[in-house]
Amino acid sequence: MLTFKGDGRCYISRMTETDQISEELKLAFEGEPWHGPSLMEILDGVDAKTAVARPIPAAHSIWELALHIAAWEWAIRTRIVEGRALELSDEKNFPQITDAREDAWRKAIGELRKNHAELIKTVSELSEKQLSKQVPGKDYDVRFMLHGAAQHAAYHGGQIALLKKHSALSIQPGHKQ
Repeated sequence: MLTFKGDGRCYISRMTETDQISEELKLAFEGEPWHGPSLMEILDGVDAKTAVARPIPAAHSIWELALHIAAWEWAIRTRIVEGRALELSDEKNFPQITDAREDAWRKAIGELRKNHAELIKTVSELSEKQLSKQVPGKDYDVRFMLHGAAQHAAYHGGQIALLKKHSALSIQPGHKQ
């Protein structure tokens, strides 16, 4: 794998596939992915009021999306560690926000960070052979699921970016929806 560093030089790295997947997950979450801002970069500066708002009435809020990502990163890790089929209930998939205070929002972001760190730790401990194991109850392997986790964070990061932008526009004087 070729890696370009800030000094303009190209380096050859011999990353394992597990290392590459771990790096892909890290970049989508809080690195510098090629597609644009990472999830945590997008969430930077979002306060509880913005997170709970519904600038697009039929869409999930930023807060719900953050908890949704956290829940799936937990579920993916649990599938790998416990080796069991697991689906999220509707309530865990997109939890309702019952406490919209600032400290509750910070706690939600803390949960997102914790679940992501635990997923990264689990992935870093996988062998190459484990990537080919079928996910219990699914017709795909661990490798496919982990690539999907990075795509999932990027996908919902894009939704959050649009909601954040729409929220900022809707509070400007003279803006009509």
